[in-house]
Amino acid sequence: MSILAQTAADSPRRLSALKGLWPFLRPYRGRMLFAFVLLCLASSTILVMPLAFRDLVDFGFADRPEIGGRLLGALSVNEQFLVLFLLASGWAVAVASRYYTVSWIGERATADLRSAVYARVLLQSPQFFETLQTGEVLSRLTGDTTLIQTVVGSSVSMGLRSFFQFVGGMAMLAVTSLHLFLLNLGLMTLLMSPIMLIARRVRYLSRESQDRIADASALAGEILNAMPTVQAYTQERHEATRFAAATEASFVTAVRRTRVRAALTALIITAVMGTIIFVLWVGVRQVHSGAMTQGQLASFVLYAALVAGGVGTMAEVWSDVLRAGGAAERLLELLHADSAIGDVAEPRAPVDRQRAAIRFEHVSFRYPARPQIRALDDICLDIAQGESVALVGPSGAGKTSMFQLLLRYYEASDGCVRLNGQDIRELSLHELRRMIAIVPQDPVIFSADVMENIRYGRIGASDAEVIEAAKAAFVDEFVDRLPEGYRTFLGERGTRLSGGQRQRLAIARAILKGAPLLLLDEATSALDAEAEILVQQGLNAAMQGRTTLMIAHRLATVQKAHRIVVMDHGHIVEIGTPEDLRQQGGLYARLAALQLDI
Repeated sequence: MSILAQTAADSPRRLSALKGLWPFLRPYRGRMLFAFVLLCLASSTILVMPLAFRDLVDFGFADRPEIGGRLLGALSVNEQFLVLFLLASGWAVAVASRYYTVSWIGERATADLRSAVYARVLLQSPQFFETLQTGEVLSRLTGDTTLIQTVVGSSVSMGLRSFFQFVGGMAMLAVTSLHLFLLNLGLMTLLMSPIMLIARRVRYLSRESQDRIADASALAGEILNAMPTVQAYTQERHEATRFAAATEASFVTAVRRTRVRAALTALIITAVMGTIIFVLWVGVRQVHSGAMTQGQLASFVLYAALVAGGVGTMAEVWSDVLRAGGAAERLLELLHADSAIGDVAEPRAPVDRQRAAIRFEHVSFRYPARPQIRALDDICLDIAQGESVALVGPSGAGKTSMFQLLLRYYEASDGCVRLNGQDIRELSLHELRRMIAIVPQDPVIFSADVMENIRYGRIGASDAEVIEAAKAAFVDEFVDRLPEGYRTFLGERGTRLSGGQRQRLAIARAILKGAPLLLLDEATSALDAEAEILVQQGLNAAMQGRTTLMIAHRLATVQKAHRIVVMDHGHIVEIGTPEDLRQQGGLYARLAALQLDI
């Protein structure tokens, strides 16, 4: 299929995507109606102006102005110019008011759209981001919404104004001189075919250009989040070259689109102006023959100019609308994306929000990206309320997969996970995750102060509750040394803190949440001995009265766990206390011999 044929097939779909913007415009129907009234007033005013000029030419310069049947025929020259000024002033007020109203609608609807898309993305499961980079999402939230704002808040209004100007101008051309009008219409119709052919090419290149911009944004987002690694491996020049190549690809596509669009604009202007010049040549001959007056020719010229301006603007607007159609299509893909993990139609309430007894019943699981490999295979495990259980084993054994199933980031392929006897799929995601607190290996620190970072565990917590959680996690040990204490801004991703300090903040956040189930994902693996002692003290405080499931590669950190579950290749191979497992001489004993001085 050729590119032109493909764009012809895609065009209706892309334009239909703009219909998806109506829910964001509907709340502002009143303002849209007001803008439409202003548009009609401005268009009517500008269409009256050539009639005034016609009378001014035919009667304003005569020694004895004729009276009757003319717009300004009964007025003196001074009065005619005054009427022209009043018409121009009224037109200016209507245009300015319309511009403000339409711009407000565009800004408001775009802000609503951006918020709706962002809220929808937040509901997606992790597998959604396995195929879509966060940089591309950001590109859609910024670049695509800005393009839609331009079209809704400006281009559509200009297009409607130009359409009214075109239709009204064509009607007045017919009234002024039917012969010249028919000649003008025939020539313009003849020229529409090549114009539409080029417009299809513009549509295709518009979407391609937006995709290349998104690719560059995704690459930049990935690298900027990994700057320490990039600099450690001295890859700054390499990454700059990669981004320059992505930017160059975006530039080349944009230039191709601009080249075709410029050719389209040149063709439209040449066709329209050529048609007008030819028709004017015919009109001048009619004036010489007495078939029409000079004023009629002057008004015909003005109406022809209005029609030409309207056509040129509509061509520009049409290109913007086609680009906005591509942008709307990309945004609506996000807005209408269904999460792979969702709530049941009628979720049940948790039987007990203060306790957490866990049961894995013959659970098997395959990642969607690797369906041929079982990450978990027939897992059966009971964890009692208040019990601390450690998951150990080599990388890829399935430990993290169990956490992800508990949090319902993914669904089990077979079997089920129960919380207090309830299948977790019967609970709403909100209720389930409210009952779980997690301390990850690499905790997320937001661009905020210490107080707000801890309060993220429970947004409505008071300052006193935040400080109490901070003290329990030994956060106050280093906060007192910060310039502004709990109000110290921590920078993006907590770059002003050490690894141990970030971990203690994450522990304080988990304590503040007050969830009955605590998940610890390698919470001390990257810390030195001194920091590990402080973090472990915080973890001990967090574990008090809670069911705890922890992942650990360093066996020294799990010696106080009630039970240790040893995993390998998605199976549970051993369960017991540290002492029992050492005596069994299995996988745990071999790992302990390597790590522990026994």
